[in-house]
Amino acid sequence: MLIPQLQKVLTTPITQKSRQNQSRLTVIFWYSLSLTFAVGYIITGLRQAFSSKYIVSDDAREYISWMYRYFNPDLFPGDLIADYFQSVTPIGYGILYKIIAVLNIDPIFFSKIFPIVLGIITTSYCFAVCMQILPVPMAGFIACLLLNQSLCLHDDLFSGTPRDFIYPLFLAFLYYSIRFSLLGILVVLALQCLIYPLIGFVDLLILFLRLFRWQNRQITISQNRKDFILFVAAIMIAGILILPYAIQSSQFGPTITAAVARTMPEYWHGGRVSYFSHNIISYWFDGRDSGFFALIAPPQLLFGLLLPILLKFQSHFILSKQVKDEVKLLLQVVIAGLIMFFTAHALAFKLHWPSRYTHHTFKMVLALATAISITLILDATFRWSRQNGRQILILGTIIIIGAGLVLYPSSLKVFPKTPYIEGQVPTLYNFLQKQPQNIVIASTSEEADNIPIFAQKTILVGKEYGLPIHTKYYAQFRQRMLDLINAQYTEDINQIKDFIQKYHVTFWLITKNTWLQQYQPEAKQAKAKLEKSLPVLATFINSCAVFETDNLVLLKTECIKVVTKN
Repeated sequence: MLIPQLQKVLTTPITQKSRQNQSRLTVIFWYSLSLTFAVGYIITGLRQAFSSKYIVSDDAREYISWMYRYFNPDLFPGDLIADYFQSVTPIGYGILYKIIAVLNIDPIFFSKIFPIVLGIITTSYCFAVCMQILPVPMAGFIACLLLNQSLCLHDDLFSGTPRDFIYPLFLAFLYYSIRFSLLGILVVLALQCLIYPLIGFVDLLILFLRLFRWQNRQITISQNRKDFILFVAAIMIAGILILPYAIQSSQFGPTITAAVARTMPEYWHGGRVSYFSHNIISYWFDGRDSGFFALIAPPQLLFGLLLPILLKFQSHFILSKQVKDEVKLLLQVVIAGLIMFFTAHALAFKLHWPSRYTHHTFKMVLALATAISITLILDATFRWSRQNGRQILILGTIIIIGAGLVLYPSSLKVFPKTPYIEGQVPTLYNFLQKQPQNIVIASTSEEADNIPIFAQKTILVGKEYGLPIHTKYYAQFRQRMLDLINAQYTEDINQIKDFIQKYHVTFWLITKNTWLQQYQPEAKQAKAKLEKSLPVLATFINSCAVFETDNLVLLKTECIKVVTKN
């Protein structure tokens, strides 16, 4: 009796003929278990986020720093970096944080706590989508478990950036597409276009593919008028919502071309982006920004590739007959993602990084496909064991699969892998917060990256903000960087004075650095100068330092000008 009971609990589909109360309890159990693991993973990750006041997600520094303007419009006056990232921040994401500011909620705090909400929504829609394709609650649980593990292996939920919204919104889009809820589809599409427009293009392609049918080995056009009405409405909504963002983000455009990018160290290994690679397989397959199969983890997701094979052998995998026709939506997602992937490559870099169109969508498809595949295999094993009286085999299979799925995170050195960084010099941030709002800090130190978000003050340049995408922005940024390197390591005091005057520098933060090698030949020239003599700027440390730690010195430039006059 044990095997039939296990099969009933684990792989029996929920149908209209099932007993309503028992079916409802089964769904509630597996859905609750899905939420338990999701929230548990997220809370484990948030422990690090709240371990210190000066902790923030790495990429959040780009998007959240300028948002303190919502609290004080006078912050970051004439700030190139703040103006640029405000222009490339999706309109909907900016509106969300404007509401947060009205509610007087700190943006950093909100970026840390909101993953719980996003995780719950993601898990709910993932479970619902899986149930629409294969109405077996355990499959929904496996899909949610794998997807949440995958999200916690990369900064796809904790980043504090617009991409955190990809998963809940895209899974919602899939759910309403299966249910053919016109209102649901259009509302979710609108939200995607406002918060993460890139995935909106994938949505449109999916809706376009749904205008066609594969019947009798030939392509036919849908006879459902609503399909065309939906597609036209979606095109109009996407156009209306994406166009303002395209205009807004073009302030610092156009984007750098692929031909120019190939000549820039920033786009190769060790650079800010590391887009290109001499390894052609890595470039197209698993390159972080260029590969179509980038960052796919955990490895269990690869079981999803078995699904097409399993569906071909329905006589061996009886439960596959319960897989609904909606499973074709997964193939449509893959096709749409690949079309946008190759389009983004062809138009580099007008549609951002190509991998953004497959990295996220493939993970969701593979999580769902893997869950369905495992469920079909487990059901087939149940049936074979019952026929051959091999209870030990099925029990062993359940234990191995269950342990492999649930205990996988414990085999990793770090889980979840969160992108949080901790500001190392709180006293520096406190000192700078007390300074006038119009100050400018020049530094080649990586610690400068933390000044805008923790001190709300303007920096001249910073490693985190050196994105070589839009020409008008990066040309200014790079020139600033080169001028800073030359001035910091010069032996000519007049060059320092000219630099201070040109960029209105108020403070100069000096430290050791490791990220200048992409700025050549100035970086090599600076190193050569250091080997011969001490830069003139170093002679002002004793007389002009206003703040100092073991490896940081903050100089006041007004002091430098006064000393040189005397």
